[in-house]
Amino acid sequence: MIKPGWFDRALAGIAPRTAARRVMARQAFEMLARGYDGAARGRRTDGWRTPGSSADHEIATAGALLRDRMRDLVRNNPHAAKAVSVLANNIIGAGIMPRAASGDAALDRTVDRLFDDWSRECDADGQLDFYGLQTLICREMIEAGEVLVRRRPRRPRDGLSVPLQLQVLEADFLDSTKAGTQGKDRIIQGIAFDALGRRRAYWLFPEHPGNGAAGLTGSLQSKPVPATDIAHVYEKQRTQARGAPWGAPVIRSLRDLDDYEVAEIVRKKTEACVTAIVFGDDEAQQGIAPVVVDAEGNRVEQFEPGLIAYARGGKDIRFNQPAATGGYAEYKRASLHTIAAGFRVPYELLTGDLSQVNYSSIRAGLVEFRRMIDAVQWQLFIPMCCAPLWRWFTEAAWAAGKIPSPVVPVEWSPPRFEAVDPQKDALADLLAIRSGTMTLAEAIARQGRNPEAVLAEIAATNERLDELGLVLDSDPRRVTKTGVAQDAQATDPHQQG
Repeated sequence: MIKPGWFDRALAGIAPRTAARRVMARQAFEMLARGYDGAARGRRTDGWRTPGSSADHEIATAGALLRDRMRDLVRNNPHAAKAVSVLANNIIGAGIMPRAASGDAALDRTVDRLFDDWSRECDADGQLDFYGLQTLICREMIEAGEVLVRRRPRRPRDGLSVPLQLQVLEADFLDSTKAGTQGKDRIIQGIAFDALGRRRAYWLFPEHPGNGAAGLTGSLQSKPVPATDIAHVYEKQRTQARGAPWGAPVIRSLRDLDDYEVAEIVRKKTEACVTAIVFGDDEAQQGIAPVVVDAEGNRVEQFEPGLIAYARGGKDIRFNQPAATGGYAEYKRASLHTIAAGFRVPYELLTGDLSQVNYSSIRAGLVEFRRMIDAVQWQLFIPMCCAPLWRWFTEAAWAAGKIPSPVVPVEWSPPRFEAVDPQKDALADLLAIRSGTMTLAEAIARQGRNPEAVLAEIAATNERLDELGLVLDSDPRRVTKTGVAQDAQATDPHQQG
């Protein structure tokens, strides 16, 4: 019960109703605050800063520094580098493969062949193929929090199968100083939105701002690029215009672990430097004298490996005993568990430490990790990156007269996950196919391959085997899974059923 204060009592003498409402409002607020412990105010929550700023404001303030620190950690910290590699390898792997799905078999084959040819020459830098670009885009999305892909139309005489190439740009190319309103556009960190909130343009620098030559030539003047020519890939955790590095929650933990390991190494090196100390007879001299000399009487001002130091009047020699590093392994393991959680990567994949897992535990951990990867593939990377790139490809192919329509439906096949127990997973797929809950094409697509291409390859292989008169044990047309020929099973009554 809230007791009236002196001001309430004084106010009650003049306006008792107002004083009563004041006391009741304070009591209601106190009850509301007590409803959630996290909203309580007191000594335990002093210093807890919880600004109500928007995601755009927070990223505008800290985004550039977060990117720089995360990149430094990926360059120099093995655990940060491994986390980015594990995420990119699982999200992209060998590549998220497209497959034309218009329903017209002839058109689909034409589009697929054309895409295969273009995928080898789509990189504007001329170094990677389409799937290599996917990996680069994904790594930049994880490490820096966001990445831009720019459509670069080419001329017919450039000799490309489709007159189009893709340019991958780091987030630094986006001029974050552009903000406010310009005409009817609202600009947030270099991204222009129209009156309906749709992205209209991106203000991009012609060169990377971190390139020293760009600053010397004075060419860092950003210009708007139509949003239809940009694929902006990042994870939206709030209603935000730009992204943040995936490792942002554990940047300090990674740095602290680095500092801890350096401190341990320096301590061990320092202990190893002094091999022995020669003390004097007097108990008051037990300790290194203000002036320490070596065996030749030279003054010692720095330690080095194998040093024997002489105290003043020293006669008794005592050898240095380096202290044991207690708790180092436990602290590092706990820190790496925190870092793995921040990156959303299983501890075992981050560290390669499988000493404390068995089949059941590692499978349970991988199931949850794969569910997260599946969500990233289908809810983030495919709609934000793969879909616009495919649209650009079909539009360019149609404009070049290579296909009859600028719109071709597509199906995407992410890379398959390696099975912890391949036999059990294969049997599960077989049962799903036989029960009708999964098609053969779906099972092949889950392996990261094109079902049409695989089935055509199987048909060609079977035809070749028949021409040569070969019967393999792996041919289900000729041999049962028990190794019995199909003809023998049909004539032998003991094998029937």
